[in-house]
Amino acid sequence: MGYCPGRIRSCQTETAWAALVIDYGVVIKEKKLKILVPVKRVVDYNVKVRVKADASDVDLANVKMSMNPFDEIAVEEAVRLKEGGIATEVVVVSAGVANCQETLRTAMAIGADRGILIQTDGELQPLAVAKLLKAVCEKEQPQVVLCGKQAIDDDANQTGQMLAGLMHWPQATFASKIVIAGQQATVTREIDGGLETVEVSLPAVLTADLRLNEPRYATLPNIMKAKRKPLETTNPAALGVDVTPRLKTLKVAEPSKRSAGIKVADAADLVMKLKTEAKVI
Repeated sequence: MGYCPGRIRSCQTETAWAALVIDYGVVIKEKKLKILVPVKRVVDYNVKVRVKADASDVDLANVKMSMNPFDEIAVEEAVRLKEGGIATEVVVVSAGVANCQETLRTAMAIGADRGILIQTDGELQPLAVAKLLKAVCEKEQPQVVLCGKQAIDDDANQTGQMLAGLMHWPQATFASKIVIAGQQATVTREIDGGLETVEVSLPAVLTADLRLNEPRYATLPNIMKAKRKPLETTNPAALGVDVTPRLKTLKVAEPSKRSAGIKVADAADLVMKLKTEAKVI
């Protein structure tokens, strides 16, 4: 907090807004920007996913798990906003099994201030996660929820949008650039036709796309510091949320293997095969 002796004047603080301070240091008005970042524990993107023999689900036995890459980008952006003096606190939240604590600790090693684990062993579908996040938002009162655009395990791309609907907040998805000034966020979005720039009022839900930033590596000193940062554990019942699945998975199958390619003698032969065999022209 800045301090201005003498007459009343506007003083720049570490937050995004100025605080009005009188000469004996009493704050008349101050606003803080808290960012909530949901993170998901998924199969590491370098791992080749295997399907169980009964085709009921993906085999997770002895598989390396890590933070969803898009969520890691969201954590990095939130930490950068804090380092830039825009945000005052970054809170990460994850829902799932007890081992999700590792994901939260990784986020705190990147720079988040504290974590919240919503522990449950049951299946969590996007709507259930959105309801859990709504309960956390009502408790934490963040001005920004910054999450990855989708998880690489189910590729649902639904949770952020559902949360915005439940909270009646504006949303800006697929962000490749985020600028926050005052109570407005200007977001550059990646769309099929190129880039689109939108402006939303805070509080809002923002989702991070791949080109928003390049996440930093968590250094060993920061990993050690993260172990001492506060991590709160709760559960869906304590939040008053029913997470019973609404959808039933009937079958999980690997994608079909691509057939081997062939060589053609010349362009005329290629056109002939596209017409007669592939029947695409």
